[in-house]
Amino acid sequence: MTVYERHVFVCTRGDWCPAVDGDGLGVHAAMKAAVRDAGAAGTVRINHAGCFSQCGNGPMVVVYPEGTWYAAVTPADVGEIVARHLLGGDPVERLRYDPPDGGPHKLQRDGAGRPAGRPGPWPAGSE
Repeated sequence: MTVYERHVFVCTRGDWCPAVDGDGLGVHAAMKAAVRDAGAAGTVRINHAGCFSQCGNGPMVVVYPEGTWYAAVTPADVGEIVARHLLGGDPVERLRYDPPDGGPHKLQRDGAGRPAGRPGPWPAGSE
């Protein structure tokens, strides 16, 4: 079995990350493509993940071995994460997620089902 330098998990399951709070599936696909295009598929592994219990903060991405968490990631953010963090070792601070006190941290929902108090971007069709 190949040992990877970095292992990335993207929330693509559950009720929120894949399509309501953003585009988790699009983030996953874009990240796999960017890693492949960079020639790093042998050293960086991108996997689907289930719910991280941070609903409303997603789409979530977690990078190991560092244990760096990212929140509200969009497909447009992927190039920066791949270039700076996955290939360069420098986490993207503007997307870093530090939960207030660990464990589950789910945001309340407004009447439209969006996370209360969190600005978009929202996927097309969810306005």
